[in-house]
Amino acid sequence: MKNIKTRIGNVEFDSCVSLAPMAGITDLPLRQLIRKFSKTCLLTTEMISSESLMQNIDHTKILAYEKNEYPLAFQLSGHKPWMIAKAAKMLQDRGGANIIDINMGCPVKKVVCGGDGSALMRTPELACDIVKAVKDAVDLPVSVKFRLGYTVQEQNFMEYAKKMEEAGADFMTIHCRTRSQMYSGKADWASICDVKKEIKVPVFANGDVVSPQSAKECMEISNTDGVAVGRGVLGQPDLIYRIEHYFKTGEILKEPDTVQKIEWLKEHINEEITLRGEKVALQFVRKFYPYYIRGVRDAAQYRAALVTEESYEKIMKLLSELQEKETERYAS
Repeated sequence: MKNIKTRIGNVEFDSCVSLAPMAGITDLPLRQLIRKFSKTCLLTTEMISSESLMQNIDHTKILAYEKNEYPLAFQLSGHKPWMIAKAAKMLQDRGGANIIDINMGCPVKKVVCGGDGSALMRTPELACDIVKAVKDAVDLPVSVKFRLGYTVQEQNFMEYAKKMEEAGADFMTIHCRTRSQMYSGKADWASICDVKKEIKVPVFANGDVVSPQSAKECMEISNTDGVAVGRGVLGQPDLIYRIEHYFKTGEILKEPDTVQKIEWLKEHINEEITLRGEKVALQFVRKFYPYYIRGVRDAAQYRAALVTEESYEKIMKLLSELQEKETERYAS
């Protein structure tokens, strides 16, 4: 496999894989689970609203980080250059951020209607002003994440990428769908295969990377410098490591079995409790249950029981019971 080192401005790391930012997903506990396996991939926080950051609200949980997360990008959303620049400076001064990433790809209606996320693909000059403002405000590398375009008929990713580089962006991640597609259909990796002919800074492709094999195929088809992995890590926090291992050695490591996945779920729950407190954490982790217990026998039954259970002890008992059953199933 090609050299997997990546350099973004003055940040260099021994990987060509990143964790894509996911709102309400890529918090500190999940990133720590991923870092247990991949020691060098680029991690990214969940999306942080620059407007919210300017308000007198407790951001302790969303801004939480650990020193072992290097390299770590903090992602900001917004559409006001001065506000995003001020938020970026705040993050730099606070510490922890090695890269400032600007969200220009979120397709969610609430975000887009506010002029943020994918809405910026319809206002490339404003997007340029945002990048320039952030570059002037901080000494950190600045990256952008965007899509193919707003609609299939408005695929302006090539011109957009050129403008982002001209504005000073040090790195780009392109989700290979349009805003109108949201997360439906198949990511069109081939559509961006010529981007690197025009763009000098590193470019990672994103969308439908769910295994080492699909990561390799994505890089080969998109002709990009690396891949960003999003939903693929849910339930398998070792995925990025397995991709990196495959890129380095050509060896496909065994996928984790359901017993191991349940053990990771227990760890994830405990880390969320440390961050958020038991009551809030047990509600927060419900979104992760389907991913961790996918493939187990009677998964629907256990999922229904888990999402309605509010007792930590009963949840752990259910998971241990499920592990025992899965262990017996593998042994039979």
